[in-house]
Amino acid sequence: MPRTVVSVLTVVAALIALWYAAVVPMNIKEALTSAERAGQVVTPDSAMLRRDTGAFTLITNNSFAIPATFNQARPRLPAPHQVLAELWNTTVMKNITSKRSLVYHGWITLSATLLGFAIGTGLGILLAVGIVHSRVMDMSVMPWAIVSQTIPIIALAPMIIVVLYSIGIQGIIPKAIISAYLSFFPVVVGMVKGLRSPDAMQLDLLKTYSAGQVQTFWKLRLPASIPYLFTSLKIGIAASLVGAIVGELPTGAVSGLGARLLAGSYYGQTVQIWSALFGAAILAAGLVGLIGLAERKLLKRMGFGT
Repeated sequence: MPRTVVSVLTVVAALIALWYAAVVPMNIKEALTSAERAGQVVTPDSAMLRRDTGAFTLITNNSFAIPATFNQARPRLPAPHQVLAELWNTTVMKNITSKRSLVYHGWITLSATLLGFAIGTGLGILLAVGIVHSRVMDMSVMPWAIVSQTIPIIALAPMIIVVLYSIGIQGIIPKAIISAYLSFFPVVVGMVKGLRSPDAMQLDLLKTYSAGQVQTFWKLRLPASIPYLFTSLKIGIAASLVGAIVGELPTGAVSGLGARLLAGSYYGQTVQIWSALFGAAILAAGLVGLIGLAERKLLKRMGFGT
């Protein structure tokens, strides 16, 4: 366990170091523009010349401006401490019912995510059961399920929202449907693989006991599919969160992580954009972790693990 922690911390430290190193060349031109306006001498002294000069040349000739690249109000690439400060200010320092709170926006997105995940999971399991037990569904539904995932969700989401709005369905439902669209496919694939995982000897053994399809399903196929299902659920919950965020973009929503991303892009608030991205990543990690915890508990009770 300690070795794992050290390895993870080493990778995190390396990524943070690379992030800080990337901040300087990304923000040096804006830092020099601010320094020039403040009356400092910069090289070259023309904004047009600086625009055509490489970032590393500007850093070499104006090393005094390096500290300013880490604390800009609207940086091209915010520094890690700026993102952490924004996360702190919009979570701990804000009332969770305030529309300036990232927790509030995260809850709005989480609601659509969980509803869409429930719909997608239920649909995926039902389709998988049908595909495994019906050759007609296997030959017809499975190819369409695969083809459906080739359509870019960013193009499909506005179409879904427009159609649903035209029949009076608004609010959380359109976002949940988009989430379900992304989350059902991993569940279908995983469950089909899991339900088909018992080998011929196990199936023949149940036949010698005169077990029918229903008994075979409950006693053999379903228990064997549980590890595959949980693996699919981890992928599906992350995809569902992406779907909920994407569903907020075409609607011009004022609440949700997607709305925070959209507002940040409109007003050039890159720190807000990055904090919303990290908020979404933390939320996804938490959801995947909860599914992993449920997986360990259930598989232990079923005798798959120790």
